[in-house]
Amino acid sequence: MNKINQIFAQRGDKKLLSLYFCAGCPTLEGTGDVILAMQRRGIAMIEVGIPFSDPLADGPVIQSAATQAIKNGMTLKKLFAQLAEIKDQVQIPLVLMGYLNPIMHYGIEEFCESCVESGVSGAIIPDLPFADYQNIVKPIADKYDLRIIMLITPETSEERIRFIDDNTDGFIYMVSSAAITGAQKSFDEQKQEYFRRINAMNLRNPRMIGFGISNAQTLKAALNNAAGAIIGSKFVTLLSEAEGDAEKALDNLMDALAK
Repeated sequence: MNKINQIFAQRGDKKLLSLYFCAGCPTLEGTGDVILAMQRRGIAMIEVGIPFSDPLADGPVIQSAATQAIKNGMTLKKLFAQLAEIKDQVQIPLVLMGYLNPIMHYGIEEFCESCVESGVSGAIIPDLPFADYQNIVKPIADKYDLRIIMLITPETSEERIRFIDDNTDGFIYMVSSAAITGAQKSFDEQKQEYFRRINAMNLRNPRMIGFGISNAQTLKAALNNAAGAIIGSKFVTLLSEAEGDAEKALDNLMDALAK
């Protein structure tokens, strides 16, 4: 069974926490250490960012991390090599998050094959058109048992959400707002209503809420309305401040999430 499906099938009532970081930032060779530190600390799933020069959906924190990673020399080929080195030590799902351009340049089938060879269970490609996913990417991904995770936002229609739910597997990435990534202090009533509206749809796939989670208030709201939460910008900032010391960054994150 794909590891993504496995963690949701086995979670029971437990809420899951997933963290994002950008491969190659703040240090080129730190990818494996960050992943293994997260696993030791009980993080359920990890999103590994593929650095790209034009990350449209990302806020300044992740844009800056991607720029630094590229300056450090991180490439998709190097990332796969780093992941392959720790493959046998990683039991939790790894999900690559990146834009279509570098994946197309690498080759769709080559990308899926490298994911399997390096222990990756899924991918999130924010700018992948759904028609291209269905007609081109999904048949190849299915061949390699790789989950392609789709995003929904407050602007996504109910018809499209149900279409995504019917045609994907693993989980649905529920973006908390239509804005770019970045920490928020709270989720306003408009976002809470969005959460309630999606809850009422009784979707087949579990949902993870991301974008803007950085403290106890936003974490609680996410966990109350989905199978779990995804934290990106806050952890990227803390990891940079800790100069790549993942254990220190995780300590600081847990402190922030308790406030």
